[in-house]
Amino acid sequence: MEFKRERVREHLLTVIESRRPGDAIPSERTLCAALGVSRPTLRAAVDELVATGLLVREHGRGMFVAPDKITQELVAENRAAEAPRSRGSWTSTVLELRTVRAGARIGRRLAISPAAQLVRVTRLRHVDGAPIALEHLHVPADLVPGLTAADMEGGFYAHLRERRGIRTAHAVQSIEPTVLSEEEAALLDVPVLSPALLFDRITSDTDDRPVEYVRSLYRGDRYRIVSRLALGESATGDPAAQAARGGAWWGTVR
Repeated sequence: MEFKRERVREHLLTVIESRRPGDAIPSERTLCAALGVSRPTLRAAVDELVATGLLVREHGRGMFVAPDKITQELVAENRAAEAPRSRGSWTSTVLELRTVRAGARIGRRLAISPAAQLVRVTRLRHVDGAPIALEHLHVPADLVPGLTAADMEGGFYAHLRERRGIRTAHAVQSIEPTVLSEEEAALLDVPVLSPALLFDRITSDTDDRPVEYVRSLYRGDRYRIVSRLALGESATGDPAAQAARGGAWWGTVR
């Protein structure tokens, strides 16, 4: 399945990351010609990046890289944290699995050459049979030769550990609000422009080697983040509370 808007979004994100806050980006006409897409397709991707605060439109002037966001960590660095699975029966349906070039943006995230091959997997996550998340996963191809859709139906981290000998150790993840496109909303069975949570995660193994880059969209009406915090001296001596001091969060990292 070809997600044209995802390709446009990735290109725009690469443009944004190559510029500073306040810099202009190419015009809609220039971008449409460069990407070979229609103006409505481009505008849909731009609308999302405006809604999430990455781009700013100024009438009569064009589009600009938005000011930097203020970032607040849920889990403090060098603090223990737990990520137990959310309630319900989780299943996955693979919509796309193919090998592609990494490109500049994802290559930087995975510390590989832009020309390197990676496996891109798009899968729909369900809870008790209802769609809840759309996940775009990228893994260096040389780490998972012969990866199949069946391998992705269950827990991917368990597959890496048991079949590939790769043990994941830590991840850096950002979470921010967004809205769903027509295609995304149809897959998640919600109205167009419904609110969603955008997860952006880079996972590394025990050798600090990036092994996975994931971009996931979770339905805003079905998913929330809970941070458990212990303040003052009440956490002293209690292992669970010690973890909570770092802001342990509930998630579905698998």
